[in-house]
Amino acid sequence: MNNKTWSGRFDEPVSELVKQYTASIPFDHRLARHDIQGSLAHAQMLCKAGVLSESDLADIRRGMAEILEEIDAGSLKWSLDLEDVHMNIERRLTEKIGDAGKRLHTGRSRNDQVATDIRLWLRDESDHISGLLADLQHALLDVAAEHSETVMPGFTHLQVAQPVSFGHHLLAYVEMFGRDRERLADCRKRLNRLPLGAAALAGTTYPVSRETTARLLGFDEVCQNSLDAVSDRDFAIEFTAAAALLMTHLSRLSEELIVWMSPRFAFIDLADRFCTGSSIMPQKKNPDVPELVRGKSARITGHLMALLTLMKSQPLAYNKDNQEDKEPLFDTVDTLVQTLKIYAEMVRGIRVKPENMRAAVMQGFATATDLADYLVKKGLPFRDSHEAVARAVRLAESKGVDLADLSLAELQNFSDLIADDVYRVLTPEGSLKARNHTGGTAPEQVRRQIERWRKLLA
Repeated sequence: MNNKTWSGRFDEPVSELVKQYTASIPFDHRLARHDIQGSLAHAQMLCKAGVLSESDLADIRRGMAEILEEIDAGSLKWSLDLEDVHMNIERRLTEKIGDAGKRLHTGRSRNDQVATDIRLWLRDESDHISGLLADLQHALLDVAAEHSETVMPGFTHLQVAQPVSFGHHLLAYVEMFGRDRERLADCRKRLNRLPLGAAALAGTTYPVSRETTARLLGFDEVCQNSLDAVSDRDFAIEFTAAAALLMTHLSRLSEELIVWMSPRFAFIDLADRFCTGSSIMPQKKNPDVPELVRGKSARITGHLMALLTLMKSQPLAYNKDNQEDKEPLFDTVDTLVQTLKIYAEMVRGIRVKPENMRAAVMQGFATATDLADYLVKKGLPFRDSHEAVARAVRLAESKGVDLADLSLAELQNFSDLIADDVYRVLTPEGSLKARNHTGGTAPEQVRRQIERWRKLLA
C-alpha cells in the first residue's frame, strides 16, 4: 500500500514542503474516535448490503478495537506522510487485518467521511457545552437566590436609573444563557444529518443504505443531496455563530464584574484564586479571568468571520479550502469549554457587598420614577408629573440630598397631591416591591423566576 491513495496517478512523489503544508493530521487527529465510530457503522451497513463479508466485518471490528486501545495508550504513531486522520487509521487497520482493511473504504470518499466525522464530533461537543452552560446558570441562580432583596442601582447609559435587586440583575444573564442553550439545541437539529454515502460528490454505485448508517450513528436523517452533503459547512458556521453570541453574553457579564470589582463601585469581590497581582504595585488585585473572557470573545467572533469567508467563494462540490474549517472550529469549542468551566466556579466565588450597592442607589435619585408614578396614581397626567419630579430632583441636587431627604413641605411645592405617604415610595426597597409583576424586580418575582428556572434546568 503506497503512502498516498492516488500515488499510481503521479510520476514523482509529493514535495516535502507540500506534505507539511497540506497535512491536517497535526490537528485533525482529535477526530480519531469519531472516525472509527463512523467507519464501524459504515462497515456494518456494507455487510448488511452484501458488500462486505461477515468475516471482513469481524476483522474490522477487532482491528478498530485494537486501534482504540493504542489511541488510549498514546502509542499510535501519526504519520505526516498519510496526511490526515482517516488515512492514518486506515493504514493502521490494514497493517493489522490485511485486505479487509482495504475494503473498508468501499462506497465512500474522504469527502463524506470527514463531513461525517466533524458532525459526530461537534454533536458530542454541543451536548457537552450545553451541560456546562446549564451549570453556569445554576451557579447564577444560587447567587441570585441569596440576593433577591439586595438593592443595587440599575443603569442606563451607565448612569443610575432605577433600583433593582442584585438577584434580578443576575437573572437577566440566566435568560440570555437560556436562549444560548436554545440556539445550540436548534443548531443540533441541522447538525444531526448524515453525509456518509454521498461519497466524493455524486453518491455511489454500491447498494448502500444510508438510512441504516444514520440509525447506527444516531442521526435524525440523511443529507438529501450528495453535492450539498460533502461541500457545505453551514452547520459549523451556525454553531460558531451561536458560540460567538454566547461569548458576547459572557463578555458583557465579565465587563460588569470588572466594573463592580473596581474600588469606585466596590459592589463585589472575586475570590483570590481567580485574580492576579501586579509585578510592581503590591496592592493590586486584578480580575484577569473576566478580562481574558472579554478578550476571548473577540477571538470567537474572528473564527466566525473566518468560516464565513472560507465558504463564500467556493463552487460545488468539495474543495481543499474546507480543510481550514477545523482549526477555527476546534479552537471555538476548546475556548467555550474552558471558559464555561472556569466561569461557573468564578461565579460561585463572588462575594457581594450589599451596603455599597445600596449606597450607590442613593447617589443617583433612583426613585424619581417612583415619585412620578405616585403622582400619576394621584391623578396627575404623566407628562406633568415628569416635569414636577424633574424640578424636585434639581432642588435635591442643589442641596446635596436625596429625594427622600426633602421635607414634605418642600415636596408639596411641586405638587399639592403629595402627602406624607410619599416616603413609602421613595425608599429603594419600596421601589423594588412596587414592581411586582412578571419580569419585574420585586423580590417575590425574583424568587418565582428562580424557581421557574430550577424546574426548567431540572
